[in-house]
Amino acid sequence: MARPDGTLDVVVIGAGLIGLAVARAIAQQGREVIVLEAERALGMHSSSRNSEVLHAGFHYPAGSLKARLCVAGRRMVYTYAAAKSIAHRRIGKLVVATSEAEIGTLESYRARGQANGVEGLCLLSASEARELEPEVRCLGALWSAETGIVDSHGLMQALRGDAESQGAALALRAPVLGGRLRDSGIDLEVGGDDRSTVRCAAVVNAAGLRAQEVARSIAGLPAPTVPPCHYARGHYFTLSGPSPFRHLVYPVAVSGGLGVHVTLDMEGRARFGPDVDWVDRIDYSFDESRAPEFATAIRRYWPALSDGSLQPGYTGIRPKLGPPGSPAQDFLIQGPADHGVPGLVNLYGIESPGLTASLAIADHVAALLS
Repeated sequence: MARPDGTLDVVVIGAGLIGLAVARAIAQQGREVIVLEAERALGMHSSSRNSEVLHAGFHYPAGSLKARLCVAGRRMVYTYAAAKSIAHRRIGKLVVATSEAEIGTLESYRARGQANGVEGLCLLSASEARELEPEVRCLGALWSAETGIVDSHGLMQALRGDAESQGAALALRAPVLGGRLRDSGIDLEVGGDDRSTVRCAAVVNAAGLRAQEVARSIAGLPAPTVPPCHYARGHYFTLSGPSPFRHLVYPVAVSGGLGVHVTLDMEGRARFGPDVDWVDRIDYSFDESRAPEFATAIRRYWPALSDGSLQPGYTGIRPKLGPPGSPAQDFLIQGPADHGVPGLVNLYGIESPGLTASLAIADHVAALLS
């Protein structure tokens, strides 16, 4: 895998959805790739602790990376999932307005979606929304036909298989402890059972929640180019008993997230979340006392939720580039033109719609290294 002088061609840090997608894209260019993953298995953080939703792309400002990569990535993931027999469903989503003030927000979503090239959007009356979801109560809704769900673990396994079939290699329990810029590349100190230093011609930092930590550990990288990182934990409660829903149901977005919404898994079971719980470290503990707050939010659009039917599910953490109360931030993908370091790409703030955009992000990163 190394050049005659011992330099590795491309090292990708992180074997979540983004890191695996990037490794696949670069390997398909004929380059040699090694993926370093600190954990014992693939995608143990954001990639496996999310809603598994494929977003249509109408929540993001026109021209933003999130908008462009979400719309392109969604189409790519649907095509890829079908070709690889990865479980997925184009199930559709209702975004519901439960007050008159929110009707205008739905209209802004549709306009933004049209500007982003999103297909299958239409505004519905309350009665039209009830035809799709009889138990949902609202004053109006936005229907998104292209929103869906995908098996994120199946997607990761397929990406890994593709990357390895093109010659990429994966090293688990191989945390990057630090690095140093050199005239002819980047040296990375790699921990694990066999601690070593490797020289790389190119490095992609796709370390997710720890991307900033990894970047700051690389001596010589201009410190002002590394943005702050804030963690927003999200709880997911599951619904005991059969689901009354056939589609995804979302409220109007709130600060820090898209609100406590209904998602369905591949078996049709319903779960609710995530909320926004700002934390100062990576902590997946579950706070069951948040159930009443969830119930209040859910009953705004599903009044029939019965007491005691919410069961603790799991938590996930989103890497935010802004603090609580700040406007939503775009993806930040820095290549050599941004920080001045040849052969280095850093990915920061890859939260939702990162899963949806994963294949498009990978192509974007591969182009930065071409």
